[in-house]
Amino acid sequence: MKEFLEFVVKHLVDHPESVTIEIEEKENKHIFKLKVAEGEIGKVIGRRGQTATSLRVLLKAVAAKEGKRAVLDIIG
Repeated sequence: MKEFLEFVVKHLVDHPESVTIEIEEKENKHIFKLKVAEGEIGKVIGRRGQTATSLRVLLKAVAAKEGKRAVLDIIG
């Protein structure tokens, strides 16, 4: 899941080296904390949050395929 998310986000931003993802496990879900460079946050969130919503849907689909639950937090 982390590799998938990292692959997608790195192709969205101009500075892929600044992308970091931390995983925190609580109860029976994985919380992905995504950090990007300060000027790149808009590219990850998208217009009216559409890109962020799409990322969350894709991440949940990949997690469901593995029988897990996932949440995406975008940190600037």
